[in-house]
Amino acid sequence: MEAIRKMTLLPAQALESRAPAMRRKGRLSVGADADIVIFDPARVRDRATVEHPELMSEGISYVIVGGQVALDPRGPRRDVRAGQAVRAGP
Repeated sequence: MEAIRKMTLLPAQALESRAPAMRRKGRLSVGADADIVIFDPARVRDRATVEHPELMSEGISYVIVGGQVALDPRGPRRDVRAGQAVRAGP
């Protein structure tokens, strides 16, 4: 749980003052942006290298962005254009 918090909530909170949209990131709650990663913690590992940066990570089954499945067990869904840019506030 601590690793998930460090990868989601803490970075979002660190950026909230600069980018107000980050207040809706890094947490699952009513009104939050629904970006969800479903993974097997025992299998997650980064396969990318300097020579092959395109290699996908292992152990991640689904990525859901804004309610749309962007990654499933078959791979990235190239037809899905979900999500929005996060910009710094004025």
